[in-house]
Amino acid sequence: MANAEKVAAVAELTERFQTSNGAVLANYRGLTVAQLADLRRALNGHANFAVVKNTLTKIAATEAGVADQLGDLLSGPSAIAFVKGDVVEAAKGLRDFAKANPALEIKGGIIDGKTMTPAEIDRLADLEPRDVLLAMLAGAMKASMARAAATFAAMPTQMARLAAALEAKRAEEAPADAAAPADATAPAEAAAPAATEAAPATEAAPATETDDANPNEDAAADVAAQATTEDATED
Repeated sequence: MANAEKVAAVAELTERFQTSNGAVLANYRGLTVAQLADLRRALNGHANFAVVKNTLTKIAATEAGVADQLGDLLSGPSAIAFVKGDVVEAAKGLRDFAKANPALEIKGGIIDGKTMTPAEIDRLADLEPRDVLLAMLAGAMKASMARAAATFAAMPTQMARLAAALEAKRAEEAPADAAAPADATAPAEAAAPAATEAAPATEAAPATETDDANPNEDAAADVAAQATTEDATED
């Protein structure tokens, strides 16, 4: 391969590494040209499967900043599935084709910037497609919003019930609070009649002294009258 062709190949691989959602490396040894064509159709546009030269791919991986993540995967005959669409669908396509064609050996790869082992890629293929996952997420969010709306709608009713319960509690406590002042004033009211009854006894004292003074005055008058009579008789 001429230098210009190598430079172009490296530039193309670098761009694919940088713009793809992921890159899955596989050993394609033993697959026929027809089987490779079937694999590309099985990926259904979710990934582009290309046979690459390890030396050029290592240079492109270094320029794209993913050489450390690819590690030792670039050894032996290599092909790369550059994921452009749904990573789950791409993983399913590779897994299903590998089950039907054991000659395809998945080495591992990078999905959304994370290094993936063959086992992790296999588990990724067991997930629901992105559209289904988004629909499930939207359903979960809708249910959460519905529960939140129901909670907000129930708040006025709950507040009203709480206010009614507080009012009922206050009403029950009100008679007990009112009874305490009534009991406190009872001794004062009971003492009032005693003071009233004591008043006549105090007023009766002057009357008694007046009654005692009147007999003395009458006796003095009688003595004076008798003296006057005696003087008149002597004259």
